[in-house]
Amino acid sequence: MTKIDPSRPETVLPTPSHTVGPFYGHALPFPGGGDIAPLGHPDTIALQGYVLDGEGAPLPDAFVELWGPDPDGNVPQADGSMRRDPASGGFLGRNGVEFTGWGRIQTDANGHWTARTLRPGARGRSAPYLSVCVFARGLLVHLYTRIYLPGDDAALAADPLLAQLDETRRGTLIAAEQGRGTYRFDIRLQGEGETVFLEFQ
Repeated sequence: MTKIDPSRPETVLPTPSHTVGPFYGHALPFPGGGDIAPLGHPDTIALQGYVLDGEGAPLPDAFVELWGPDPDGNVPQADGSMRRDPASGGFLGRNGVEFTGWGRIQTDANGHWTARTLRPGARGRSAPYLSVCVFARGLLVHLYTRIYLPGDDAALAADPLLAQLDETRRGTLIAAEQGRGTYRFDIRLQGEGETVFLEFQ
């Protein structure tokens, strides 16, 4: 979008950019957004963490979107993460059977997020990972990153992306195991310990 400078109508100036939020809080959240795994599935894992700013303060109005393959490494083709009632438009919830691999979670008042999904399988030469997109106030564009799970050191060492990073930076992409199928992954937007973010071109 562009605007005209009224004092020089022949000059076209770019429209200033706007931050990514917190304007999205009304329509984008939906109940059960983090309940990605079908109920009772044996490969279910729990992910949780915080979205933090450059000073380490939690962001209470950020969004975390997750995409992931199934345990065999296949990208799901099922529809239905946000089923709505055709009459009222109200949210019906997930059907609890199909795995879409996608979820959207809003951080709580403490900047905390949590999701239940299936353990991702490997795809190509990459170690198993979940794709992440972060929306937060103050960002001009959303940010992409990945969550790798610990446990298979050989796969992590051979991963093409992780191999390009030094050990400290690589650690920002690997979740911490907390036991019983639960992992912690904090997302730091900038500053010391900043999460590695990806740029797609």
